[in-house]
Amino acid sequence: MLRDLIRGEDPEIDAISTVIDQVSPDVLLLTDFDYDAGDAALAAFSAQLDSPFPYLFSAQPNAGVHTGLDMDGDGRTGDARDALGYGRFLGDGGMAILSRYEISKDDIRNLTELLWKDVPGATLPTLDGEPFPSQQVHDMIPVSSTGHWIVPVLVGPQRVSLLAFAATAPVFDGPEDFNGLRNRDELRVWEAVLDGQIGATPERPILIGNVNAEPFDGEGFRDGIAGVLARSDLQDPQPASEGGADAMNVGHQGNPAFDTADWSEDGPGNLRVSYVLPSSDLSVVGAGVFWPALDDPLASLLGSDGLAAGPHHLVWVDIRIESP
Repeated sequence: MLRDLIRGEDPEIDAISTVIDQVSPDVLLLTDFDYDAGDAALAAFSAQLDSPFPYLFSAQPNAGVHTGLDMDGDGRTGDARDALGYGRFLGDGGMAILSRYEISKDDIRNLTELLWKDVPGATLPTLDGEPFPSQQVHDMIPVSSTGHWIVPVLVGPQRVSLLAFAATAPVFDGPEDFNGLRNRDELRVWEAVLDGQIGATPERPILIGNVNAEPFDGEGFRDGIAGVLARSDLQDPQPASEGGADAMNVGHQGNPAFDTADWSEDGPGNLRVSYVLPSSDLSVVGAGVFWPALDDPLASLLGSDGLAAGPHHLVWVDIRIESP
């Protein structure tokens, strides 16, 4: 990725950068962004934007951390699925935060190593009444497939806390529902954090990331994200787009204007999988998904097939921070 950034010849990177330049967020979470220990790729990515971000943060994800164990029960070790989180190499598909406001790095809480079995209310996979794939895996596997970070951002005299993560897709498993259960419990981490069951409740939390689940369509435990959306301590600004509404899938139950991912109809179809859910005590003044209608001039930024920047669309929420 660093090579492609330096060469400046990758059309998908160019399209993603153009979308970011157009939306011009103050705080940005990137998911599926490869990690390197010196943040060289992250710095290079920020530098090629129209307005580079002064504050950057990333940390080693569980993605690509190989275990030497058979994590998926296929009788082999050493595959991408045998890492703590799916990954062909260490850092494959991590996360990164870019901000125009100071990130209070000394106060970051990294829950990426939290064991799955230690999550309140967790349900680990079993098959025929036995731990799947093994008790050894149950004893050591973290719940996080990528990362779970509580990142304080200082906006003037105020502080908001990003609850940032990227959950595994609840598919690509068997009757044990390994990925489905893990996806649900990755979200359950934040429920426990907000309920004060994992340390102090963060100040002005904003749940942000790729949940890979929605309450109406697709695979996974829909009641999980539905319950989070119904919490009284969070608010759902319901970011929407005309492009998503225009690309409605037949048979889907959810509002297509809220969809954030443009997937093939012979696969999962278009779904709402990425969320920004601010604390209920924050003032939300706007929200949307960057998915222009076909007749909108901005649609050209996404290419002729709408996929130039990939299947995921940028979700944005505008928040007004009042001075005390």
